[in-house]
Amino acid sequence: MNTLAEVYRGNSVESAHRGYIHIEDGNGREIFSVGDPSFKTFIRSAAKPFQAIPFILNGGLERFGFTEEEIALSCASHAGESIHVETAKRMLDKLGLQESDLKCGTHMPFDERRSAEMLRRDEKPTQLHNNCSGKHTSMLGQALLGDSDLGGYLSLAHPVQQEILRIIELFTDIESGSMETAVDGCSAPNYVLSMRSMARSYARLVNPPSSFSDGLRTACGIVTTAMTGHPQLIAGTNRLDTLIMESAPKGTIVSKIGAEGVWLCGISPNERWSDGLGIALKIGDGDDRRARPVVAVELLKALGALESDFLHDLSPMPIKSRLGEKVGEIRCAVDFDF
Repeated sequence: MNTLAEVYRGNSVESAHRGYIHIEDGNGREIFSVGDPSFKTFIRSAAKPFQAIPFILNGGLERFGFTEEEIALSCASHAGESIHVETAKRMLDKLGLQESDLKCGTHMPFDERRSAEMLRRDEKPTQLHNNCSGKHTSMLGQALLGDSDLGGYLSLAHPVQQEILRIIELFTDIESGSMETAVDGCSAPNYVLSMRSMARSYARLVNPPSSFSDGLRTACGIVTTAMTGHPQLIAGTNRLDTLIMESAPKGTIVSKIGAEGVWLCGISPNERWSDGLGIALKIGDGDDRRARPVVAVELLKALGALESDFLHDLSPMPIKSRLGEKVGEIRCAVDFDF
């Protein structure tokens, strides 16, 4: 692992975060790499756009009338704000299902204001507050489309999960049956992928190759349009994916975090990067709050992908005392020379 970010207190380095970066374009050409691109880790929630695609391919939009906003929530790691919970409830209503049909479990909202409000009211979270509730709802919709068992939709052997597995294999060029899996925090299957494979999957998401079927290319467009068109639904207030997509020209960046310091990004084809780009970042110690935003924002700045300087507080990220005084900062330690 290489150092990706350093934590300064005053003018001295106090801590460092190490990890991996890999970037390649839509033709599979390596653009930039830090560390071994064959290093493998779990993709975690950055898999959500691919987990939503079978629902689209099988006619879910037509049968249940899902909107762009509802497809966006299917790809989200949302903060449990009112807009997220209400959208998840509408999705379940369209399927004719209840909150109890979800199998993602409960946790307090990631949004601190909403969480504090619920604590004051002694209000308990439901599964709709789970950051993965949209993903699980679209999985239930996929089960309904295939007339398969609803109760077992999270089993790796279930038709829903087998279709998702085939999609991920297709986007990553991994041989069928060779991918290692385990159980994610929301109890759904998750997948071990190399840095190279993860970057490739997002390059193909934003610029699907001609070898993909027309239906699959259309599904990629539906997912990317939903995500880039509704960044508030993908994450929420002051959260990284939302901030990044709101700070880029509309429709140009697909940003998706995963737990344990994972961040994947797709940059649509443009004048500078005619084949588009796929980016994979993994912070080795699993840090989500310090190194990941600093490195991600600095990388996007170097690629010329951000439209504004709204994210200046993320990179470098100030460190403040209890009195609110700046006493240091977290800086990206990578020289991005493109």
